[in-house]
Amino acid sequence: MTAYGRGGRLAMVAFIALAIAGSAAAQDVLQLAVGAVERRDRQVAIEIDRLTDTHSGENLTPAELAERLEGVRLLLIGESHTSMEAHRVQLAVVRGLVEAGREVLIGLEMYPYTEQDRLDQWTSGLLTEKGFLELSRWYRNWGYNWAYYRSIFEYARHNEVPMVAVNTPRSVVTAVREKGFGGLSAQEAAHIPPRIDTDDDDHLRLFRAFLGPPGSGHEVDDESLLSMFDAQCTWDATMAYNAVRSLEEHPGAIMVVLVGSGHVAYGLGIQRQAEIWFEGRIATLIPVPAGGDEDDAGTLVQASYADFIWGVAPEAHTLYPSIGFSTRQREPEDPIKIIILPAASAAAEAGAAVGDALLSIDGIAIPDEASMKRLVADKRWGDRIVLGLEREGERVEAAFVFRRR
Repeated sequence: MTAYGRGGRLAMVAFIALAIAGSAAAQDVLQLAVGAVERRDRQVAIEIDRLTDTHSGENLTPAELAERLEGVRLLLIGESHTSMEAHRVQLAVVRGLVEAGREVLIGLEMYPYTEQDRLDQWTSGLLTEKGFLELSRWYRNWGYNWAYYRSIFEYARHNEVPMVAVNTPRSVVTAVREKGFGGLSAQEAAHIPPRIDTDDDDHLRLFRAFLGPPGSGHEVDDESLLSMFDAQCTWDATMAYNAVRSLEEHPGAIMVVLVGSGHVAYGLGIQRQAEIWFEGRIATLIPVPAGGDEDDAGTLVQASYADFIWGVAPEAHTLYPSIGFSTRQREPEDPIKIIILPAASAAAEAGAAVGDALLSIDGIAIPDEASMKRLVADKRWGDRIVLGLEREGERVEAAFVFRRR
């Protein structure tokens, strides 16, 4: 275990770890023999709407889960950020704990701890929904459609459940990747914990698995991989550290952290880092898309993947559409450039291209990426969108309809 590990490393063109942390787990990631030694060598079958305790193999109801969590102080619930099924599970667990009489705190990956005042204003009823989204900079800090999370936030507000920002500013995680721990400024270093564990073979193996097998297009050299891994550990450790500090202020509470499954899987992310400072009980729960009918044997998942696995229905399409490409804006005054554009995407077929600068959506000027995400969040499947682009000094348009494929 190290305080701060490796030095600066080569920067990546794209920070792949940011993309994988909330993605649905690939089958090979579900079946790695890593994590808890007593469970890593066996598997459990997961079925839709079945909640399984992977220690015993028992199937539980949500009410029984609340009983099973008695004495647990930190509960990490993984998610795929655009999975409505995952968010329904998260709300069901929070509701079950509240109804069981537990003092509950909700920890949020989507906000850096510097936005805590806005969360307090939301749960206190001081902000309208529109005001909260604007003042807390939802589409800058997170970017995923607010509608995926609205029911959770409304439940917390109506039931006076405190919401806690546990993340760090994203620029700090990027700085660790680009400059290494030794290259951080004093201001950047102040945003991360005094100790971060970057030495765990199981976690590094999991991290490699999330990047995909050889030929997946995510191959990186060893030095770059390790710089990304340092950043991932920093991300995990900061959320763990902030969650634990909040629990210290609420001695009888349970903190339920809503976070991408990549930070929860096999207890190697946030849990491993939290154990540096926290001696209380920690549990993990991850919703996993499962096979469907009664004759289906279900989805096999390594028992060490999480303490509890909730089988959910597969989602062929996201509930809400997305823009379909990735952008980058280095500085506020810089143009928003398209950097990743799948050839089969509707935007590409409509004429958009990598390197184009995005100027407007439906005639509305787009000064920053948050504005782009906010406008796209109002779109639904079947809606039309018109992109105003600049390419080599010329203005062009790309218009298409959001359709599920």
